[in-house]
This record gives sequence, structure tokens and C-alpha cells, in this order.
Amino acid sequence: MAGRGGKGEAWPWRRVAITGASSGIGRALAEACAAPGVVLHLAGRDAARLAATAAACRARGAEVAETAPLDVRDAAACARWVAAAGRIDLLFANAGISGGTGGVTEPAAQARAIFETNVTGVLNTALPALEAMAAQPPGPDGVRGRIAVVASLAAFVASASAPAYCASKAAVQAWAEAMDGVERARRGVRFHAVCPGYVRTPMTAHNPFPMPFLMDAEEAARRTLRGIARGRTRIAYPLPTYLGARLVGALPPRLRDAVFRRLPAKAASPARG
Repeated sequence: MAGRGGKGEAWPWRRVAITGASSGIGRALAEACAAPGVVLHLAGRDAARLAATAAACRARGAEVAETAPLDVRDAAACARWVAAAGRIDLLFANAGISGGTGGVTEPAAQARAIFETNVTGVLNTALPALEAMAAQPPGPDGVRGRIAVVASLAAFVASASAPAYCASKAAVQAWAEAMDGVERARRGVRFHAVCPGYVRTPMTAHNPFPMPFLMDAEEAARRTLRGIARGRTRIAYPLPTYLGARLVGALPPRLRDAVFRRLPAKAASPARG
């Protein structure tokens, strides 16, 4: 059987790996994919929360819900995790952190931590998965494997209140889309850039500003999996927030900055999803 989403939707992937699976979108993706016959490989930094995710997935009938404490900044550990998983039909490079300026200069340590997790961490996860997938036989859909990089609609807006976060998400969004253009034809591996808007998670709980069209993580997971199943390279939602981000992102920098100065600044301490 395949994993089941809400509203009777069924997903075709039998072997799924997820980083950042201990909470937020990562946990919601794990639960949405969980079903009899599905093998899940779940990684995260919080062992207790990760165990809770695994238990919820087993309750939904997942055949195996393996958990591994993993810091995606550790390239060697990520490579070992991917190798130990064996065949992977769908991998989510989801682990990420967020942080803003708090209305002042963004702390240098925070900026480095965000890039190391959100960009280097994605590469540490996706690159070994790409090599492993390229060597495995195609699935029923003719694809050898899929790598979904969780970016954000922040990728399309250079917000002065969260410079490192926006830049890190812009980097992985562009990278995933470019990789899909190459690897789909070259080696039969698909990449998907997942760009959610505001999702109710521990990460967004710290935001002191209005979050239009805020959705639950379960709805974000359904939209993400639906987009992957439909073969979309860019999966951006919800549409009103996506259009708004593209519009604000297209403004001249001074006008764009004037818009953000009217909003409360994002807190400076990094928050995990």
C-alpha cells in the first residue's frame, strides 16, 4: 500500500526519508506518508520528539519507522544515514532553522548557523541521496527517486528583518529547481522545491507579526505531497501568499524595505521547526 493523506488521497512512495521529522512540517509529512507497507526513515535532533513522531507513524500502520538523531551540518553523518536507508523513493531535505534581526543587526553567529543548517544541511542530505538514487532501478513511475527540498515563500522576498533566513531559502529553492532541470533527464532523479507560506509550527510561533493565510502543518503536508505526486518542480502555496511574495519581491529595494519597516521585526534567536 501507499501512504495516505487526508481526504482519501493515497501516495505512491513506499520508502520515504525525512530530516527534521521531530515536529512541524516534517512530522506532518511523516504521518501523511505512514501506511501499511511504507518504510519511513526519520531523522531529527530531538530524540524524544522524534520517538513521538515514530510512534504516531506506527499507529498509522507504517511497517518500519526508523529514527536517527542527526545534525544535518555533519556531512559524514548524513552520508551514513542515507547509505543505511537503502532504497529511498522520496527524500525530504526538511531540517531548518529561522531567525531575524530583532530590529537591529542580525547576529553573525545566527547568520552562520542559519546558512550551515538551511543550505549546507540540505546539500549534506540531498547530494548523497542523489548519488544513491541514480544507482537504483526506476520505480513504477519511471523515476529513480525524488528529492524534495523544503524552502519557503521567503525565498522570493529579501526581507530586511530576516536576511539570512530569506537568503538561505532562496538558495535552496533555486538550487532544487536547477537540479531538476539537469537530473530529471540525465539520471532520472526528480527534485522538487517546496515553498510553503505561513505554517503553524514551533518555528512560526515566535513571529510577532501578522501571518496571513496561516495553515496547519497537516494541510501543508497534503499540499506538498499533492504537488510532488503531480510532478511539479516548484510547489508554492497558498496562492494568495505566493502572489503577494512575488509582488513584494519585485518592488524596488527602497520601497520594499519601507513596507517591512512598518511590521514588527522577526526575533533574533534561531528557532527550529
